Amino acid sequence: MIQLSHIQAALGRIRADIRVSPCTHSETFSALTGNSVFLKLDNQQRTGAFKERGALNKLLTLTPDERSRGVIAASAGNHAQGVAYHAGRHGIKARIFMPLPTPLTKVSSTRAYGAELVLHGANYDEAYEKAVEEGHRDGLTLIHAFDDEAVIAGQGTLGPEILQQHYDIEAIVVPIGGGGLIGGIACAVKEANPGVKIFGVQPARIPSMKAAVAEGKPVTLNSAKTIADGIAVRRAGERTLPLVQKYVDDIVTVEEEEIANAVLLLLEREKTLAEGAGAAALAALLNQKLPLKEKRVAVLVCGGNIDVTLLSRIIERGLVKDGRLVRLRVHLPDYPGALHRLTGILAEHRANIVETAYDRAYHGVNLGDTAIDITMETRGPDHITELISALVAAGYTHERIM
Repeated sequence: MIQLSHIQAALGRIRADIRVSPCTHSETFSALTGNSVFLKLDNQQRTGAFKERGALNKLLTLTPDERSRGVIAASAGNHAQGVAYHAGRHGIKARIFMPLPTPLTKVSSTRAYGAELVLHGANYDEAYEKAVEEGHRDGLTLIHAFDDEAVIAGQGTLGPEILQQHYDIEAIVVPIGGGGLIGGIACAVKEANPGVKIFGVQPARIPSMKAAVAEGKPVTLNSAKTIADGIAVRRAGERTLPLVQKYVDDIVTVEEEEIANAVLLLLEREKTLAEGAGAAALAALLNQKLPLKEKRVAVLVCGGNIDVTLLSRIIERGLVKDGRLVRLRVHLPDYPGALHRLTGILAEHRANIVETAYDRAYHGVNLGDTAIDITMETRGPDHITELISALVAAGYTHERIM
């Protein structure tokens, strides 16, 4: 098991090549959560994520023979970019396996850093199995995405940074995939200051570390899709689980809509781009999943590599969750002027219509009537309530489409 000394050594090893990312106070999220919230923005690393810390530390511990033969890795995106970028800078050949559904932006960036890129398998597990197979065959050193002591120590360097930036921090909230990040941070922070609470956050669809803690051993979960693809790990690490068991105070889960809303709020309120995995920790704090009130809390925003098409969908889902985008199905008589009257009511209450769709045959529509689905931009839940009240007062039958 890694110790604080390993993390301190890693920090000294990688310091020249890794940015000290800001840990800035957020007035917005402090007001929303009743805490003093600090955002540790490791999405501002060169490759857009914290993963290069562990990748670089592992690369710098290779023997000359290992460096000459090259390295191999499997990743859903951020680890791949960290390995590719720093291997290229240090003249080490890298072969990276990525799952076929990996977002295009992560594929393009990894290839641009000079690595040999192979798309293989439907998920991380299949890509990893292939990487292990070829690594053995070709004598390449495997750089595991999380279950490697040098990688864990590298990720853990975020802990001393946070304590240096805010010595009086009382809690740290960290996303969990395989556990390398939280394992390293928790070890570093708890050994330096045992009073700091460490909380982990996983997507509810694939909580592999939470399941491992409950079972007392790593268990393999069924594959599941989540917008937090960077932490969609089916099985917790053998090396990371003991660290979590020893140092982490609790693990909570967040739903897809909660993650989407956190991405949206970071973009809108803090002008910070985060991918789903990078926003998961904030989602837990915003949705009161943690026993924190009036505390000084550091929240990891640890990845910002997101495909623009996915971002557009996340923004839309976030707007729905926030009550600023709503779809109502309204039944109205099918005659000239009926739509004009309806839209007049909506305009009077300052709703902006962005999409409409008529239907005369489904949804229980009476002959001579029609149903219209109207998607509108609103100011929020109170505005939606106002619109619905106005429609009811005007005699319209309606339902909200979720």
